[in-house]
Amino acid sequence: MSGTGAPTSHVDGTGLRVTIVAASWHTVVMDGLLAGARRALAEAGVTDVREVRVPGSFELPVAASRAAHHGADAVVALGVVIRGGTPHFDYICAAATQGLSDVALRSGVPVGFGLLTCDDEAQALDRAGLPGSHEDKGAEAAQAAVATVVALRGI
Repeated sequence: MSGTGAPTSHVDGTGLRVTIVAASWHTVVMDGLLAGARRALAEAGVTDVREVRVPGSFELPVAASRAAHHGADAVVALGVVIRGGTPHFDYICAAATQGLSDVALRSGVPVGFGLLTCDDEAQALDRAGLPGSHEDKGAEAAQAAVATVVALRGI
């Protein structure tokens, strides 16, 4: 399981402005990812949270870029792409991943990476933070975004 060895830490995100950008496909999985991100932000003391929904994972980078350039201290990007029978999966995953990396590097605003790239729906459900899931990637992405803001302040 990829969650093995994950760090456990608590950082204080009080006063941070965080935008969650979330895709709309795969409602059950996305509901779990969003709930996990919201919970992790609340636990970190983040109260200024905006949410933006976009059609799919391909649109996450442009929404993350807009948020980064309009006052967000951090962005949490959430989406899920499930492999199908065509190369579409590879193109969407690569474009979304590269786009989110570019947003973080160009803007200097941390982007928590909560994009699930799964072979099947069972893998996505197992990572969605739902009852019975083994991982909570929405929470992990939010925690990473807040922790990175705090780390960057120390540089």
